[in-house]
Amino acid sequence: MKAPITEQRALLDLQAADTRLDQLAHTAKTLPQSLALAELAKDVARSRALSASIRGELEDTKVEIGRVESDIEVVAARIARDRERLAISSSPKDIQGLEHELASLLNRQSDLEDIELTVMERQEEIDARFQAASARLDELVVTEKELTADRDDKLEQINAEIAQVTERRARIASAISAELVALYDKQRSRYGIGAALLTRGVSGGSHVKLHESDLAVIRAAAPDDVVLDPDSNCILVRTEESGL
Repeated sequence: MKAPITEQRALLDLQAADTRLDQLAHTAKTLPQSLALAELAKDVARSRALSASIRGELEDTKVEIGRVESDIEVVAARIARDRERLAISSSPKDIQGLEHELASLLNRQSDLEDIELTVMERQEEIDARFQAASARLDELVVTEKELTADRDDKLEQINAEIAQVTERRARIASAISAELVALYDKQRSRYGIGAALLTRGVSGGSHVKLHESDLAVIRAAAPDDVVLDPDSNCILVRTEESGL
């Protein structure tokens, strides 16, 4: 293939633009904020699960306290009823039965109040754990929001530069023949680099000095001949610095 020297040299600018786009894409994928967010997401998930679990414990104690309080109300009502009956009863047998039942009810009331106190103490301990877990979750969420905002800001900057470099690349490519750009894109997609400068016999694609036999072939080529690096297979761009 033949191509004007100016177009071949323009490939270096095209390669520079593509290299920068690759760098920007890599930077976008490996932002420290993104890596930190990935790890933080695990902590947030664990913290949410813990908070939900403790909240469940707390709800259970509330239900239990409600049930005990209901039982206490029932017993208290029966105590009040028996005391009223005892106050108006004149039958020794009824009085004895009521007194026996009252003693049982008072014991039951005392037991229920003890149970209520125990559950309330457990509720306080669970609530303290829930408050601590909730505070920790809030801290993690705040950190997550800050990291997300920082990441989005960095991505916005990267995307802005990507847009600028992409526009510059398009301008460069428009000044090069479609056939030469196609060859450049083909070599770049296959081997990772499309064009490189030959400097004092050293290929910018492979970063090694070419053999004399290869240099001889390149020297024999016409200035507008498109030559490929025998090692990296990229297009070798020749200038006064090539040492030919």
